Amino acid sequence: MATLRSFGTGAAVARAALAWIRRDQHAGALERTNFHGRTVTLAGGPALAAGATTAAALGAGSGRLAAAAVTAGAVSGAVGLYDDIAGNRPEQKAAKGFAGHLGALREGRVTSGLVKIAGVGAAGLVASALIGSDRPGRGGRAADVLLGAGVIAGMANLVNLLDLRPGRAIKAGVVVGAPLALGRRGGVAAGTLGASAALLPDDLGEEIMLGDAGANALGALLGVALVARSGPAGRLAALTVLGALTAASEKVSFTQVIQDTPWLRRLDELGRRGPS
Repeated sequence: MATLRSFGTGAAVARAALAWIRRDQHAGALERTNFHGRTVTLAGGPALAAGATTAAALGAGSGRLAAAAVTAGAVSGAVGLYDDIAGNRPEQKAAKGFAGHLGALREGRVTSGLVKIAGVGAAGLVASALIGSDRPGRGGRAADVLLGAGVIAGMANLVNLLDLRPGRAIKAGVVVGAPLALGRRGGVAAGTLGASAALLPDDLGEEIMLGDAGANALGALLGVALVARSGPAGRLAALTVLGALTAASEKVSFTQVIQDTPWLRRLDELGRRGPS
């Protein structure tokens, strides 16, 4: 019952936030052109971050886990939104990827992408420290916190990397989050999935985009849910997979892999509008 409440809360808050953002007088600044040439709005990103963070915190079941969810979801969403807006400026578009942002820093320029990376990383570290560790000894607990921080930040980055086509990031979030939403400690994942599900039709219909705000918040909160339900071995395994996928993204196109794999292509296109 608590899991269903978290899911419903996430859906309700996300839909209300989306409607409020789209009515704002500055909503035009969030409009972008997607890969089909359609005009969409980035309002879906802050709406998802607001709904998912609120519901995840309410469904957390403990004060520390709720604080971890708020830290990861709100900060990742906020720095993602900053990058969505500031990163659209011509001088910011030249820096691509982590190496590009570091190169800009060596030239004395702090890019919006670097602000996002630092913000998500810091949020992951604080959230992981709030979740804590059951291992005895300072060294073991510190190692667990660092592993957890890597999982939270790595999940935020991976979901963001997948957010290149309508609905793709949310579908990936469902695959990761559905098992985490089961059982007594499933409130964080359930709230996150509720907000995502409420916005999925608009995402697939190319009315909204998640952008960095939505994708980073979605991934970070799923990372919190995973860290909260795993020990050292689970966190290490998750971080290894995330690291491998992130490294692979520098060499291969996930979109091309999906297009070349029939079952992935069918899943990716499910429910999506075709080109007009």
